[in-house]
Amino acid sequence: MFELSPDGKSRILKRAVISRFVEEKLLRLFSEGKLFGTVHTCIGQEFTGAVVAEFVKPGDTLFSNHRCHGHFISHTDNVEGLLAELMGKETGVCAGRGGSQHLCQDGFYSNGIQGGILPVSTGLAFGHQLSKTDAIAIVFIGDGTLGEGAVYESLNIASKWKLPLLIVLEDNKYAQSTSQEETLAGSIIARAEAFGISTAAGNTWDWESLHSTVGEVILRVREKREPAFLVIDTFRLKAHSKGDDNRPREFVEPYEKRDPLNQFLSSDAGKSSHWIEECMQRVEKAAFIAENAPTPRIAPVTRTEGPIAFSAITLPEKRVLKAINESFHRVMENDKKVIFLGEDIRSPYGGAFKVTQGLSDFDSNRVRNMPISESAIVGVGTGLALAGYRPVVEIMFGDFLALALDQILNHAAKFEDMYNGKVEVNLIVRTPMGGGRGYGPTHSQTLDRHFLGIPGLRVLALSHLVDPSSLYDNLFKMKCGPTLVIENKLLYATQLKAKPVDGFDLLNSNETFPTAHLVPRSKHIDLTLFGYGGITPALISAAELLFNQHDLIAQVICPSQIYPLDVEPLLPLIERARHLLIVEEGQGFASLGSEFLAQVHQRTRGSMPLIQRLSARPGCIPASGPMEKEFLPNVDSIVKTCVEMIQ
Repeated sequence: MFELSPDGKSRILKRAVISRFVEEKLLRLFSEGKLFGTVHTCIGQEFTGAVVAEFVKPGDTLFSNHRCHGHFISHTDNVEGLLAELMGKETGVCAGRGGSQHLCQDGFYSNGIQGGILPVSTGLAFGHQLSKTDAIAIVFIGDGTLGEGAVYESLNIASKWKLPLLIVLEDNKYAQSTSQEETLAGSIIARAEAFGISTAAGNTWDWESLHSTVGEVILRVREKREPAFLVIDTFRLKAHSKGDDNRPREFVEPYEKRDPLNQFLSSDAGKSSHWIEECMQRVEKAAFIAENAPTPRIAPVTRTEGPIAFSAITLPEKRVLKAINESFHRVMENDKKVIFLGEDIRSPYGGAFKVTQGLSDFDSNRVRNMPISESAIVGVGTGLALAGYRPVVEIMFGDFLALALDQILNHAAKFEDMYNGKVEVNLIVRTPMGGGRGYGPTHSQTLDRHFLGIPGLRVLALSHLVDPSSLYDNLFKMKCGPTLVIENKLLYATQLKAKPVDGFDLLNSNETFPTAHLVPRSKHIDLTLFGYGGITPALISAAELLFNQHDLIAQVICPSQIYPLDVEPLLPLIERARHLLIVEEGQGFASLGSEFLAQVHQRTRGSMPLIQRLSARPGCIPASGPMEKEFLPNVDSIVKTCVEMIQ
């Protein structure tokens, strides 16, 4: 059906040859000390990308891995940008930020984390499905990637949702230095068949037959709008990276002789092809230009918002959960690009805490019940964001975020900066955290510390002192980037603090994600209570008790955005009192409290008379109610600590 014309054959050969010449040049440049990082070449595997590129259409998206040069060149023909990228130059594909493994151009994305790109490609394939075009997503993985759980999570979703996704597995028999015979059980192709995905096979030695196979598989994916799995037998002729090859020469040499590019280049046809010399010259010229290109510089960090001011606010008289749900209903109705993903979030269940109740009644196609696959859930959301959608991902319990850490840390949070601003990842990951309900050690933790400090990730913590619907409304209106929203379980049923405490005023800052300030009307303030999220009701109650029972006047400061967090605008408030107590529900070591304390000390040059911290006790959170109450900070322990500080 897909007859290989002379022109097509020439195009494929040229792609493969230029890929070979580029990578051979890269190895020479590395030995000369002119590259940064490492180099994973696909020498011997070039015909995979060269053949697949014949069938790619505008609008298709391609995803690759750490061994991505051949795929990238075959798709983009950007030899110059690739060489400059690996030489760390401003003219590189991503201005030197990504390097060898992290490339982005014309719908091509690569990342160095094994298997991690598969959930993202699944999400972008979902985006193609929703857009109702004939575009497809193609993702290249290796046989070594089959040990990663994200692969199987993605295969399940792609099959169940009938997504236009082609998985191309290059089977080169080795994962770095380890033979597949040592680590891989069962059949490769049977893995995809187990998920009901159609399969095909080919090899790079008979690349003309591979052309027909690839054409048929891609046509099936494009027309039937369903996934396929293509296994391509091939062989990596060079080291895994640079020169770290411990395979016996007698094992590699037969493949060198069998290699179709080696055979072509040494044949009369290859020697007489005028374009071979042109390819060599192009590579040498590209390397020369890159070597003399300017080196990029890091831009200085500046505040994105101006000076902050506080003003009195009136909060609506409703529960936190209802405020969140109403915001979601508004955005479902007004923005067709918003997609909700999570476990058990459709009606009639509406999520474990009923936050998404009724959303699927608007459009069930935009509210998807997901399998228990936290990594893939977040990865699919990231892929949707790359496709221009506004995904909202729910992780049922904050404790389960650890299962999605790779997708947050190494994918969603990195893409915008790693790809030099070429993409936007407007992804919201929201999750309930915190104790107080007797759920025990694996369903009660406050794990925000593990996500604070991740470059590119915004972290918000909802409280009952700021209207959560306004926070979500702002996220949906702006280019929010990847954002983690922490919703405390106990706060869901809590009323927004519509009526201030007697003798106090409730203020909010004019920031996009406001800081709440419960300020006493007295000019004299004894101490500052600093906390966030689910601890804020205890801070408010403690401030009341301190005033009524101990004649101590406390102010409360509660930020909504806990990362990035700049203490500078809050210093005038903090310096009004001689004592500062930092309270948080999670573990105190390496926490937000630690960072806040360090910034205060640094900015005030240690002039604060006394700073104390109060956090959860070390260990697992007990399921026993009385033990849990003793384990976590509470009103009594806050008041006791404050009195001891003053005394």
